[in-house]
Amino acid sequence: MASALFLILCFTHFFLSSSQPLYLPLTHTLSQTQFNSTQHLLKSTTTSSARRFHHHRRRHNRETNQVSLPLASGSDYTLSFTLNSSPPQPVSLYMDTGSDLVWFPCSPFECILCEGKPNSTNPPPKIPKNAAVSCDSRSCSSAHSSLSSANLCAISHCPLDSIEISECSSFSCPPFYYAYADGSFIAKLYKHSLSIPMSTPALVLRNFTFGCSHSSLGEPIGVAGFGRGLLSLPAQLSTFSPHLATQFSYCLVSHSFDQDRVRRPSPLILGPYDEKQKRFGDGAGGSVEYAYTSMLDNPKHPYFYSIGLAGVSVGKRVFPAPEILQGVDENGNGGIVVDSGTTFTMFPQGFYNSLVAEFDRRVGRVHERATRVEDETGLGPCYYYEKVVEVPAVTLHFAGNKSSVLLPRRNYFYEFVDGGVGAGRKRKKVGCWMLMNGGDEAEMSGGPGGILGNYQQQGFEVVYDLEKHRVGFARRQCALLWDSLNQR
Repeated sequence: MASALFLILCFTHFFLSSSQPLYLPLTHTLSQTQFNSTQHLLKSTTTSSARRFHHHRRRHNRETNQVSLPLASGSDYTLSFTLNSSPPQPVSLYMDTGSDLVWFPCSPFECILCEGKPNSTNPPPKIPKNAAVSCDSRSCSSAHSSLSSANLCAISHCPLDSIEISECSSFSCPPFYYAYADGSFIAKLYKHSLSIPMSTPALVLRNFTFGCSHSSLGEPIGVAGFGRGLLSLPAQLSTFSPHLATQFSYCLVSHSFDQDRVRRPSPLILGPYDEKQKRFGDGAGGSVEYAYTSMLDNPKHPYFYSIGLAGVSVGKRVFPAPEILQGVDENGNGGIVVDSGTTFTMFPQGFYNSLVAEFDRRVGRVHERATRVEDETGLGPCYYYEKVVEVPAVTLHFAGNKSSVLLPRRNYFYEFVDGGVGAGRKRKKVGCWMLMNGGDEAEMSGGPGGILGNYQQQGFEVVYDLEKHRVGFARRQCALLWDSLNQR
């Protein structure tokens, strides 16, 4: 099951004679064909979120050649490209702000242990052999964790005399290995013309650099990395127009794992748009208020969009965040990663338990705990209820500038019907806390302290302001925002 998610590209006159935005469809994957119950879908998603977070933490530095990839079926957003070969070939990729490389499977392609995972509806494209990136290029060095061009040319078996006089351009960049939560792939770098399918005029990206994989373990679909890296999609688009280097944002329509709620389009916007446009979609006709917080530089993970968290309120009670969530130290530890490729927000265990204890104190005294549902979904606490359930408000307080974001109820408390599977099992209404335990803080080292997942980002426009080095959040009616922008 999928809904249309749309990318709005705002360009300078370098591309267009008109100042109107361009639109193209992405899709949101919410597959129930692979899952026989809501509990099964949630369990798969919670497991994938946990794997992704702990893999983020294991990425001690770029020299490991590791990148985290979105694995969760039912939680990811994909966009489509066309490889401008003869004939043109379509390619679908996950959108991921937590990684910084664009890669996809290429023919011939073998995916090991990919049973039960979503597959692309398009066959793997064939890449022209003359499209390979040379071993002495900056792109090759970036893909190989900044190894020198001399080392890369040596790996490519370039003769010593050619290396000494820097004449290795005819030798292609050697393959590189990337690993992620429960899989990995080997890829080579290529440059070729890609286009983003849309109505007239089509956007053509000439000499676009991407990874091409002929074999992978557990990952049948490629990724469009939106992270802060040389080979990311925003970075490469900026070479076509500096305008695109300054900002991108997205606004995810709240779906709550409900088939009927994922059919409305959600806008993803590349490039800034003016103050008049920012009024569209707020439902009130006035200006939209953004809560901004500074991006934190991470010396070991420079491609992450990290922010600091000062605390979280449950009702009127404020819980100060531990130091590991408030900032990033000189070793790259700490902070919160804003990640479109992870479903659920994760906090260190001690801090998480404090939030849950207060939530349960308020809700658990009125409603019965649904412990079986907790075991089946990986979420908790969960509660049975009959008509309505009152839950306390949850607010995120960011570090540095005292900005805060009040989460909509549906972003942290998911309500559904326990399906009544099994002998004597009745259908009951149940609601679950939708944030996750990230593990013992004492055992955390070498990575972020937490993750802000895409489920908690629903119903907000999330702005990545690369020019002013900040991330912003504004409550929006995302479907209305799409309609407003699409009518202009």
